[in-house]
Amino acid sequence: QVQLVESGGGLVQAGGSLRLACVASEFTFSSYHMSWYRQAPGKEREFVAIITSPTGFTNYADSVQGRFTISRDSAKNTVYLQMNSLKPEDTAVYYCKASRIGVNYWGNGTLVTVSS
Repeated sequence: QVQLVESGGGLVQAGGSLRLACVASEFTFSSYHMSWYRQAPGKEREFVAIITSPTGFTNYADSVQGRFTISRDSAKNTVYLQMNSLKPEDTAVYYCKASRIGVNYWGNGTLVTVSS
């Protein structure tokens, strides 16, 4: 059974940092583009960052460009999201997604709360 399990969320003060991790299992990790999305209370889920396979191309939402970094470790079947200079508006549940043409897998999310 395909699984994506996020971890690393928590409570942090504005200006602080967190690193999220998403561990994948039961599918060929290296064949999938990996991305992070987030959903703030009362808002729709939005794109945060993506890292493609096999090229490793990265792209970010304007709101996190320069503050967040996505990376992947194929040996560990893990994708990371390093989040620096966090702002209260970054508060959300963060979701990991694995995708390729016609297929999407989602994790259950990890909560990030940034206090002012």
